[in-house]
Amino acid sequence: MKKVTGLGGVFFKCEDPQKMNDWYAKNLGLEAGEYGATFKWRELDHPSVKGATAWCTFPRDSEYFNPSVKPFMINYRVENLVALVEELKKDNVTIVDEISEYDYGKFIHVLDPEGNIIELWEPIGDLE
Repeated sequence: MKKVTGLGGVFFKCEDPQKMNDWYAKNLGLEAGEYGATFKWRELDHPSVKGATAWCTFPRDSEYFNPSVKPFMINYRVENLVALVEELKKDNVTIVDEISEYDYGKFIHVLDPEGNIIELWEPIGDLE
């Protein structure tokens, strides 16, 4: 079974998200909207399959990364989240929450051995 199939996003906390977004826009050309910036791409082996990778700032006091105390979170794209979660449970990986489903995919959060929060995402359909 495939596990991680790609990078879904990079998220980090900062003192002033808007100021950071402005700096990245001005200096690196990274335009961020309400949900950050999105890098669109196509799969190398299947060019008809579209994907996206997100980049987003969060306020320093955001609780979205809890229970991790780290100021960042990586999101990994996965192929079959339900099956992967079952494997992770067998390996005693810390599962933070339950699988959540949205129009654009399924999500769950786990912790690595150093307490870094990891968001696992199984996308649904093409991402425009």
